[in-house]
Amino acid sequence: MKYKIIIAGIIIAGLFSSCQEFEDDFLEAPAKSTLDESVIFSTVGLAKGAVDGILEPMGQTNSYRGRFIPFYGFNTDAEWNYSSDDVGSSQGELCIYDAKSTNTQMNSENNAWAMMYSGIERANICIRGLRNFGNPEPETELGQLLGEALTYRAIYYADLMKAWGDVPARFEPINSETIYLEKSSRDIIYKQIIQDLEEASTLVAWPNETSSTTSVERINKAFVKAFRARLAMTASGYQQYPDGVRRSNDPDLSVSKMYKIALDECRDVILSGTAQLESSFETLWRNYNEEKIASGGESLWEIPFSAGRGRVLFSFAVRHRSVDQYTGQARGGIAGPLPIVFYDFDENDTRRDITCIPYEWGTAVNGVSQQELVGLDTWYFGKYRYEWMTRYVTSTNDDGVNKIYMRYAEVLLIAAEAANELQGPAVAASYLKEIRRRAFSSEYHNEKVENYVNSLTSKQDMFNAIVKEHMYEFTGEMERKQALIRWNLLKANLDEAKAKMLNLQNRTGEYTDVPTTLYYKYDDDNETLQIYGLNRGEDQDPGIEYSAFDWNTMFDDMINSLYKAGVNPDDRQFWPIWQVFIDGSNGKLVNDYGY
Repeated sequence: MKYKIIIAGIIIAGLFSSCQEFEDDFLEAPAKSTLDESVIFSTVGLAKGAVDGILEPMGQTNSYRGRFIPFYGFNTDAEWNYSSDDVGSSQGELCIYDAKSTNTQMNSENNAWAMMYSGIERANICIRGLRNFGNPEPETELGQLLGEALTYRAIYYADLMKAWGDVPARFEPINSETIYLEKSSRDIIYKQIIQDLEEASTLVAWPNETSSTTSVERINKAFVKAFRARLAMTASGYQQYPDGVRRSNDPDLSVSKMYKIALDECRDVILSGTAQLESSFETLWRNYNEEKIASGGESLWEIPFSAGRGRVLFSFAVRHRSVDQYTGQARGGIAGPLPIVFYDFDENDTRRDITCIPYEWGTAVNGVSQQELVGLDTWYFGKYRYEWMTRYVTSTNDDGVNKIYMRYAEVLLIAAEAANELQGPAVAASYLKEIRRRAFSSEYHNEKVENYVNSLTSKQDMFNAIVKEHMYEFTGEMERKQALIRWNLLKANLDEAKAKMLNLQNRTGEYTDVPTTLYYKYDDDNETLQIYGLNRGEDQDPGIEYSAFDWNTMFDDMINSLYKAGVNPDDRQFWPIWQVFIDGSNGKLVNDYGY
């Protein structure tokens, strides 16, 4: 049964003195006076309710559910939001590096910023209570709960810094003297949460080691170590500071120190054998859409949404134009891969046809819809599909499918990148080979895996290959933007993507052999398309049983909307702090970066 953050925290109202109104389906909580921290955090059941409640703010309407997940991570050299070319769109400006502090999607008191700090406050209370009253030792249930609370707090801070850069640091519950805080250097926060995760990794169990870690909806040691590796790479990477784009000047966050932490943590996860790549890329994403949440596979941790919460498919699934045989929710498709991504894949890479979908599900007739081609400039993320779900979604706005926060493939790529920097490409090769071995069928392993990776004999060649592999592996998961930032490739790769899309539009440069006409017919089920002409060089009419479809639709204004004209994305790596929070900060908060 899915773990539901929307009803988590049976004693939340008694612990967390906020004026937030709970959703109708929350469990009623006892009054604060009836509960004492010494009782709550020394009692496993009560403490678990409090720790579970740390995640509850993620499910709020304007939090991760409806704002952060749908909009953070666009636009990149692989992904774009289809509101980007909508002039004046409040959604579009979040994606084209032109967000305003008064953005109407975000400028509200219950927005993601506020909900993240609500989660942090809950975590701070739980951490204090468990330390003071729980005796949270390794291999104990209360130790597991402290490890979870430390990890949840790190997740909130990681996402705050990912979106806003420097933010206020709160590592103790709020008191009268700390209601208003200035921003802290993110370096301080990174060091604290990296240290916290080191402690958490000693407290939580490996996947399937205990009953607490049998589901990817609960924190486990493999995730904590992998997440610590990700944060170490980010903290030492390039990012925009108020004085420019650079690496941290803090010697504790140097490349040599942070990359060693990342490599050590990744190797611990790999050697543990408690996580692994799924047998095929398609199996991974079918399992995800089927909501299989057993730990020990590729997914390391997922934001756990209840069936009535969460908008991952609602936002990103292959588009369904109406209620039909697969969904009672006519949605999906607010974003998709750039048109060049499909053609940059190797045709034999099994990830291509899972990642990039050139059709939508049209308006249903008598409750049944068909796949319909949509045009060269409109692709959908095939990782998210209502048609692969085993549950029929009936909610108007929510699908309830979890958000994968991190998976084992990233562990391998981080290991490859860190090993390449510290020990050279020969050591990095084995990790990259494992990723590519899953991507190609065995008949291509000699050429596409062994020969390809073995040819990467310099650090720069290996690094460039890892950057490309990251795109092939993670397009559609909204991980690319932060990776480009830490590699100092954001604007350079966006500019390259624009130039490549113009080449595709004109069939010049690397896209001269992309067909200008597709041909299609339907399978015997009368809903599934058979398409000829998608692959390079497929330019012969396959016969009268096929219908022709023009494969040329790409407009300059859409290509140019990858980021706003006159804006340098490297000067807009973060969103501004929303005006409502600046106005309510008693003069403590200000925006940097020219906002």
